[in-house]
Amino acid sequence: MELKNRIQEKAKNHYEKFLQIRRHLHAHPELSYQEFETSKYVQKQLTEMGIAFETIATTGVLGIIKGKNPDSRVIALRADMDALQITEENEVSYCSQNPGVMHACGHDVHTSILLGAAQILNELKGEWEGTIKLLFQPGEEKNPGGASFMIRDGALENPKPAGIIALHVHPGLDFGKLSFRKGRAMASADEIFMTIRSKGGHAAAPHLTADTILIASQLIVSLQQIISRNNNPLSPSVLSICSIQGGHTTNVIPSEVKLKGTFRAMDEGWRFEAHELIRKQAKGLVEAMGAELDLLIDVGYPTVDNDPAFSEVNWKLADEYMGKENVLETELRMGAEDFGYYTQLIPGCFFRLGVRNEEKGIVHNVHTPKFDIDERAIETGIGMMAWLGAKSGF
Repeated sequence: MELKNRIQEKAKNHYEKFLQIRRHLHAHPELSYQEFETSKYVQKQLTEMGIAFETIATTGVLGIIKGKNPDSRVIALRADMDALQITEENEVSYCSQNPGVMHACGHDVHTSILLGAAQILNELKGEWEGTIKLLFQPGEEKNPGGASFMIRDGALENPKPAGIIALHVHPGLDFGKLSFRKGRAMASADEIFMTIRSKGGHAAAPHLTADTILIASQLIVSLQQIISRNNNPLSPSVLSICSIQGGHTTNVIPSEVKLKGTFRAMDEGWRFEAHELIRKQAKGLVEAMGAELDLLIDVGYPTVDNDPAFSEVNWKLADEYMGKENVLETELRMGAEDFGYYTQLIPGCFFRLGVRNEEKGIVHNVHTPKFDIDERAIETGIGMMAWLGAKSGF
């Protein structure tokens, strides 16, 4: 029996096991950099499979599987493990048991899929060539991103992978479908924190102070011109101020107003050029209106830039495994993913796994209290990751 059929058969046979693993993980979510029990659970699964591993980046796990001729090819497969600070509203048997914490971005699915792929690859290690590195990563949801710590601690060294592959659940894509994208796929993401200060004063005497509320409103509008007038309109970019905090009553001009927002870009050069424009424009406007400004741009995740050649190889393998009609092109997205750190260093392929099922009411987006998946997607993901792990390369 050819390898593809063997993998598909094993994915089907192992589905129930990894369905239950997903449900266990979903019921016991942990926040970024606090994935201690999740890490222990992953280590326990790998131990039972007989797969060698080490701990890394505090709660991360790095496994390794050697096939035939282990030095001939090295491919990394990555899954993230952290959850979000959201109270789950699903009425299911595997609902979160940790109040205020939920796997609302599908990282429980990613982790269970990588464990399933690991079991298949380990069982079939006499039928494929090379070495597979398994990256179970903490902290994807929170700056500076667990990927940066995995890299810092040597996850991409000794041996260095020729490429790295990851999947992500996609609630906009039907179960049974996958999607790929070559080149830039997701945006960089930086957080902006601004505090406008003056001495404050009576609302009836604005001439005796600098009106921090008015300055904040002018600043918010002014900053939008940085995108519309300086960025190449063919390169997507977004600046959103999402929080304004200041004042407490009707007749007092506050001495302080705080603004928070996010800046997204698809071009790394423009990204850092925009940072300087934001600093210059914000400082100039605030000071010209008689107040002071504290500004912090917290540099976050870089652009996810899928290597075109590596992605082409994986896309064709997906066509072979799933059938061309089930493999689509991923839309460009301004969301962010710390997988971008990996793609800065080695060729990467970040693809999407369809989990939507309108008939079952499984339609809610990630980062919402009612997010869930058509769990049959676990079998698809396990098989796909195992297939790419066994066959991918250049």
